[in-house]
Amino acid sequence: QLQLVESGGGLVQPGGSLTLSCGASVFTLEYYAIGWFRQVPGKEREGVSCVSSSGGDTNYADSVKGRFTISRDNAKNTVYLQMDSLKPEDTANYYCAAAFRSCDSLESTDMDFWGKGTLVTVST
Repeated sequence: QLQLVESGGGLVQPGGSLTLSCGASVFTLEYYAIGWFRQVPGKEREGVSCVSSSGGDTNYADSVKGRFTISRDNAKNTVYLQMDSLKPEDTANYYCAAAFRSCDSLESTDMDFWGKGTLVTVST
């Protein structure tokens, strides 16, 4: 079973930047579409961004469009989420997930494997 591991979360001030990474220790990610999702306790999980297996297609939630950038380096077996101009409302647990097919819809039900998450806190 594909096991995903997120890293890069932490505390950052509003307006700052963070880069999250998603990797897999055993299996290759290159055949999967990879999505980033986030969740605040008590709220539904929200799709943030998705990248196709080739890296050629990306999609973003309106709330992060223009601020976040998803990319992948299949040679390093890693997918990144560059987050700029962070806002307090970006505070959440961020999860990466893999889909056999597509994650363009940014729906969590389309995803087949999940990581355990990394916490991002945007605060002064």
